[in-house]
Order: sequence, then C-alpha cells, then structure tokens
Amino acid sequence: MHLLNVRAIAEIAGSIINGNYYNLTTLNHYNYTFYESNSTISNASACYLVLPGLRPVVLSNGTWINGTSCYNPYHGIRERGSLGILFACLFAASITLTLANLRKHGRMYLRQEKRFRAIGRRWQWYWMCFVAVCGIIGGASAVDVDRDYLQSLAIILQSFFFYLMIPGLLAVVWEGVRHWGSWQERQAHDQDPSSFPQNDKRSRKEFYMPLIFYLFAWLNFFLNIPRNWGGFDAQGSAEEIDVTARPLATDIRFKIGAIFAFAAWCTICWALQHAIHYYNPRNRGALNRSVGFVRQAPLRFLLTIPLLLIVVGYTLSASFLWQISPGNIAASPAWLYGLGYAPALLILLANEVDGFVRRNEDLDLTDQRTARGLAIDAEIGFPRARKPGWWQKAEPRFLTPEQRLKALTTEIGGGPATSRNIQRNIELGILPVSRFEGGDEEPFRDREASLGDAFAVGDGDSDSGLSVASERTGSTRASYRPQQVKSMLDV
Repeated sequence: MHLLNVRAIAEIAGSIINGNYYNLTTLNHYNYTFYESNSTISNASACYLVLPGLRPVVLSNGTWINGTSCYNPYHGIRERGSLGILFACLFAASITLTLANLRKHGRMYLRQEKRFRAIGRRWQWYWMCFVAVCGIIGGASAVDVDRDYLQSLAIILQSFFFYLMIPGLLAVVWEGVRHWGSWQERQAHDQDPSSFPQNDKRSRKEFYMPLIFYLFAWLNFFLNIPRNWGGFDAQGSAEEIDVTARPLATDIRFKIGAIFAFAAWCTICWALQHAIHYYNPRNRGALNRSVGFVRQAPLRFLLTIPLLLIVVGYTLSASFLWQISPGNIAASPAWLYGLGYAPALLILLANEVDGFVRRNEDLDLTDQRTARGLAIDAEIGFPRARKPGWWQKAEPRFLTPEQRLKALTTEIGGGPATSRNIQRNIELGILPVSRFEGGDEEPFRDREASLGDAFAVGDGDSDSGLSVASERTGSTRASYRPQQVKSMLDV
C-alpha cells in the first residue's frame, strides 16, 4: 500500500492534495493519512474521498465539511448490480410458484401411512424457498457492491448468501430424488404389500443414504459458513487484496467444503440409480443399464443433476482461482451469474414446471386403485355400475366435522337414533319382542316358555316349534327354548 504522510506532502507540494488545500497541522494532529492508490484520507475512525472534483474542507477541530465518506455509494449501477436485480426478482417470483406447488402436492387426500409420511414430499419445496431467499438477498446486495467506492457490508452479504445457498441447493435435488424413489416404492407397496420388506438390503441402503448425504451437506455448511467474513471487504488496493481478501477466498476450508459438496452430488446420483434399479425394470449389461437409466429417470433429474454439478464445479474452481471468486469485485459477473445463480434458478424452474404438470400423489394412487378394481371385476365377469353424482358426497371425507360427529353418534346410539335402531332390530328379528313388552319382568332372569306349543320341539320333526309369528310384522323368525341354569355346575 502506498502511504504518503501529509507532512511529507507539505515538503514536496505544500498543502495541496489533488487540488485541495488543507491545514497540515490539523491533519497531523488527528493522524490523517493520505492513500495515493485510492485517493482517500483516513485515520482509525473516519475515511473521506479526496478525488478530483470534490471539495472537502477540514476545520481546526477535526470536523469535515462537504466531505464524502469512503463507504457511501459513489459509482452507478453496473453489470453486477443490474444482473443482481434481475435475478433477485426472478427468485422472488419463484417463491410464489413454490408455495402453489407446496399446497398442491402437500395436501393429503388419503389417510397417512406410517411408512410414507406426508412431510417427505414437502421437504423439496421447503428447501426451494430457502434457496430463493438466499438468491434474493445475494442479488439485492450486488447493487451496493457496484455503487460503493470502498467495499463494506454488501460484498460480504453477497458472498455469504451465495455459499449458504450451496447446501440448500444440494438438498433441493436430493429431496426430489429421494421422494421419487419413495413414491415408486409406495405404488408397488400399494399394489402388493409384501413386495418390498423392511429388513432387506434395499431398506438398509435407503436408511443410510440420507445420513450420508446430509453428513456431506452439513460438512460443506460447517466448513464454508462459520468463519470471519470481514476480509472480503478489504479490496481497496492491490496490497489489501493480496494480504487479506485473496487468502480468505481461497483458503483450505473452501476447498474441502467444495469437495464435500461434490461427494453429496455423487450421493444423489447413487440414490437415483438405486431407485431405478429396485423399482423399475432391470437391464442387463453396462450399455443397456446406461440407456435404461436415461430412459427411466424423470426428465427433471436429467436437467437438475447436471445443473447442480455446474454450481458445485464453479465453487470448487473458485476456491483455487481468485479471478473467478464470487467475493472478487473485479471478476467478470459472467462467472458468478452464469455458473452460480443461473443454474440455481434453472433448477428451481425445472422443479416448478414439473410440479405443475404432475398430479397430487394421493389422487394418482386413488386412480390406480380404481383401475385395479375395474380390472379385477372384468376378470371375474362382474361389471361395475357407475355410481351417481351424490355418492362421493356421502363419503366421510366430504362431511363436515358436525356431520361426522352426528354419524358417529348414530352408530353408537342415543336419542331418536337408538329408538330407530331398536325398532329395526325387532323387525329383523335380532331382538325378541317380549323383551320390550314385559316391563315388570326382571330383564336378567331366565324366562320360561310363554307361547305354549309354539316353542315346543317336536319329536319327529326338527322344524316344529322353531319358528313363531312376529307380532309386529307377521313374518316368521327363528325361536329357541331359553336355557335354564340350575346350578353353577351346569354352566
């Protein structure tokens, strides 16, 4: 750094600094130093610009009049800030689409199963909101990166939220792949519950794969995020960059964190291959397996996984090359936005479009069950009649909470519902009539036959005396002689 003491300036050029006259005694008294490399005068507590065209004045008490702070916005918005505003708006728009897809795919139409939780299909959309928030803050911070004469908080925020976006972006693609495999398993399990047991090699792999992935993602977060980010703003001169900013942006922690991000990407590819291997038709031979992998994998994974590799490769390269680092204000914006933010935005867009195209999984599963039922009915020659329009509205899932409570009360009994149930049971012969006509008789005492020969069992005909006319309906019903217990030994 080129340091030139004000007293030395006075000996060479008097009290003139960039065409401005200053009281040298006052400047020396408050320890102000002139930095020729960036045309600033500063001490331990303040910094002012002394560029040509500016007319700052310092008073004898150290007060500056018409002074411009080094950290105030001075330049106009350039390419980095313009692209940052564009990407921030696009990330903000993606949040609305993500919330719409979360509502669509997170809603439950079937009873939740212990093996397949509803939260599993929602994690992907949660992580997408997280990535979008990081993109919004990082893009908006780029405006002040362009405008600030000397960098301060803006470059720190953009660098911080860019590296924070990496583990979130990994989790977006991972949760999409993991849940797709779970959805394939759910369809097979719904068709044949014994097809995939929970204690085989496949299930053990599916238990350890999430642990391995989140271990790598957490190590990437732990190595990149918890650090002192203050060195990224030390880019006021070439000496500051070489001493502070460059070593910070290319230190060993960023390198190892990028390697762990690549290991997490490899785990995602492994999970996709695992799902295709177990839940889709198998192909023999290396070439056939490769072709089958491309054909059977969903299109969004064929797009998002390579895009994620571009982001991971950029962070790995930036940890070695300061010239393309996201924390370098002199680097071309094409590196940061072309290899960092643009692939991240395309990953979100691919998932948004796929979410709007796909149906809710519960509705798909309901249609599959209906199709299997129709196929089974057709095999046995039993045509299924088309149900009327009011049929579904009578199902419990379409009833209000009050209607469900009333239906439960009707089943249990009570009030007029109990009277109707008793009358129906009497007419069907389930309950005897005499039980409700003889009010004075003890209900728990064994009763003798009171209808005479109607209850007597004939000697030769087994059906004589086994039927009696109902007093209310006039139809016959089965009747038997009540058992008489004389002692406890007869029980």
